[in-house]
Amino acid sequence: MGGFFGAAAHQDVVLDVFFGVDYHSHLGTKCAGMIFHDAEEGCFQREIHSIENTPFRTRFEDDLQGFHGCSGIGCISDTDPQPLLVRSHLGTFGITTVGAINNAEELVEENFASGGRQFMAMSSGKVNTTELVAALINQKDDFVSGIKHAQESIDGSLTLLIITQDGQIIAARDKVGRLPVLIGKSDDGFCISFESFAYHKLGFRDEYELGPGEIVLVNPDEYRTISPAGDKMKICAFLWVYYGYPNSNYEGVNVEVMRYRNGAIMARDEAGDGGVPELDYVAGVPDSGVPHAIGYSTECKTPFARPFIKYTPTWARSFMPSNQEVRNRIAKMKQIHIPELISDKKLLFVDDSIVRGTQLHETVDFLYKCGAEEVHMRSACPPIMFSCKYLSFSSSNSDMELLARRMVHQLEGEEGAQHLDEYADGSTERGQCMLRSICEQMGFDSLGYQSLDGMLEAIGIDPEKVCTYCWTGKE
Repeated sequence: MGGFFGAAAHQDVVLDVFFGVDYHSHLGTKCAGMIFHDAEEGCFQREIHSIENTPFRTRFEDDLQGFHGCSGIGCISDTDPQPLLVRSHLGTFGITTVGAINNAEELVEENFASGGRQFMAMSSGKVNTTELVAALINQKDDFVSGIKHAQESIDGSLTLLIITQDGQIIAARDKVGRLPVLIGKSDDGFCISFESFAYHKLGFRDEYELGPGEIVLVNPDEYRTISPAGDKMKICAFLWVYYGYPNSNYEGVNVEVMRYRNGAIMARDEAGDGGVPELDYVAGVPDSGVPHAIGYSTECKTPFARPFIKYTPTWARSFMPSNQEVRNRIAKMKQIHIPELISDKKLLFVDDSIVRGTQLHETVDFLYKCGAEEVHMRSACPPIMFSCKYLSFSSSNSDMELLARRMVHQLEGEEGAQHLDEYADGSTERGQCMLRSICEQMGFDSLGYQSLDGMLEAIGIDPEKVCTYCWTGKE
C-alpha cells in the first residue's frame, strides 16, 4: 500500500518530514522518497531510494545534510518509485500518491489517443502510476479540476499530496475516503499525514481530518478547503483490523482500542453460541493479532500468554514479498516459540485475519510437535472472499489464492461462488461446512471467524461508511 507525510512551516521542516515518513514504514517495504522546496533558491531537492533491503531511516539519513526547506513531502511506497517531480502548464510540482489504479493501461492508451506522446516506462515496461496520475491532472487547467478529473477517471482509489512551485502543499483524500488524511498543527506551521500518531512526537497536535474527496491547501500560516468533502464515505475496515498502527486514530476511532473491543465481541458472541473451549491460554499471532487476543482473553476470563514472540529487527512483513516461498520462510523465521507456554497446553490463537492460510498449517504442526494438547484458531475478521481492488493491501493475483475461496471451490466447485454470503456466515450450514473443512485441512481443533456485524460493531462508526468489499464483494 503506502503512506505519506508533508509539512509546511516558518522554519526548516526536513527533520519533521524525515521522521514523519519513517513512522509510515509499516505500510510498505519497496521504495521511499522525499521532496523539499527551497524558497530562497526557488528550487526543489529530491531523493528516491529502494528500501527493500535497508530501512527508510538508515537509507535516507546520509541525505539529510543536503536537504533544506520550509515545506516538503515524502512517502513510503509499496508500488512505484515516488514522489515525482513534474513540469507542466500548471508549473513544476512534486506529487506522491497512495491507492490502486485497476484501469491503468486503459488510461495510458486514452492519453496517447488524446495527444499524449510518452511516459517514462519502468523496467517492467509498465507506467509509473504516480506519473499517470500527474498526466491526468495536467489535462485540466488547475490543480483542483485536475485532481477531481483523475479521481473520477480511475477505477480504484486515489489519495495524494502535491507540493507546488511556491512551496504550498495540496492534499486530496480519495473520493470516498478509503484512506485517511489528517492535518496536524504546531506553533510554526502544519503537517499532513496518513497516520495520526506520526506527527504527535514531532510537536504537532490534532487539527483536522479531511472528509471523502476533500481537497485542502496547506501553507505555514493556514490550511483551507479548496474543494469540499462529498457525502459518501467507504473507509477501509482493514485499517483497524490489521493495517493501521496501534497509536493511530481514523474517524475518531483508535486502532488499538478497536482491536481490544473486537476480540471481546468475538468472545462474547462465541460464549452465547455454544461456549468458548476450555483453555489454558489465549494468545495472539504477533503483532497485530495480539490486541484482538487480549480483548478475547479479557472477555472470556482466560489467561493471556505469548507462546510466540516476533523477532522484528530484520524481518519484513511476511505478506509483502511476491514469492510465496520467501513469504513462508520469513513468517517461519520471525516467529520464535517459548516451549514452556506450549507443551501440554490447550491454546487458542487469535490472528488479525486468515488470508491465504499457507503459513497456518506449518504453525499448527509445529505447535503439536512442541507438545501442544489442543490448538484452536480464531480470525479477527470474517472469511476473506475477494481480493482488494481499491488499496492493493496484499499481493494476491487471484481470488483463488484466498483460503476461503479455495475451500468453497473444493466443496462446491463453480456453484459455490453463487453462495459466498452463506459460506462467509458461520451460522449457516454452508458456513459450518467450510469451517469444518478448513479445520480438518489445517489441523485445528476448532476454528472461528469474527462476524461482519461484530467487526463493524467494534469499529463503531456508521457501517454504511465502512468498506467491506473483501468480505462481501459489494461496492
